[in-house]
Amino acid sequence: MGLVIVEAENGLAADGGVLSNLVPPTNFSMVDDGIFRSGLPDASNFRFLETLNLRSIIYLCPDPYPQENAEFLAANNIKLFQFGINGKTEPPVPMPEGTIIEALKILMDVRNHPVLIHCNRGKHRTGCLVGCFRKLQNWCLSSVKDEYRHFAGVKSRTTDLCFLESFSAVSLRQCLYRIIFQYHAYSSKRRLLYREESVQKPQIKSM
Repeated sequence: MGLVIVEAENGLAADGGVLSNLVPPTNFSMVDDGIFRSGLPDASNFRFLETLNLRSIIYLCPDPYPQENAEFLAANNIKLFQFGINGKTEPPVPMPEGTIIEALKILMDVRNHPVLIHCNRGKHRTGCLVGCFRKLQNWCLSSVKDEYRHFAGVKSRTTDLCFLESFSAVSLRQCLYRIIFQYHAYSSKRRLLYREESVQKPQIKSM
């Protein structure tokens, strides 16, 4: 028998329990095992986020993290890694490659998984970080751009697409000497686990 969903009156299930409304953040999607992306969550998304058992959040905006979100992270022992990337479009500002590389180091460290990447809308800054991650997974450029456009929609930015085209995975690999690569199963997925003393630690926001 297939899954049956029964709607109960007054928000109560048939057994008297309260029905949980699990609402994902805008533009939410799974990127890979233990890696998720979205726009900025709000209180209506917190129950959903709890189901992900997050260890870390990578926040790609320069603005202070919302207090309500910070309290949620503290209550659930989730680390916040903030990389302040400017999101304005006039005049066009290219993605800072150095900052993206630092964020990739955090993203690829399995000790930070499960991890959620987000900016404000989950489109441009998040799309660029995920696109660079895809290039490390040896995705072809057309697929990287297609995924970016899928989330950015009509607001796709030429500067972002040019950045994804020019980003060289070799640049990151050269920065990550002495890092231990871990390969899982027989796929092309790559993960990193680095030694504490070998890589400069990013700034971690205290909740």
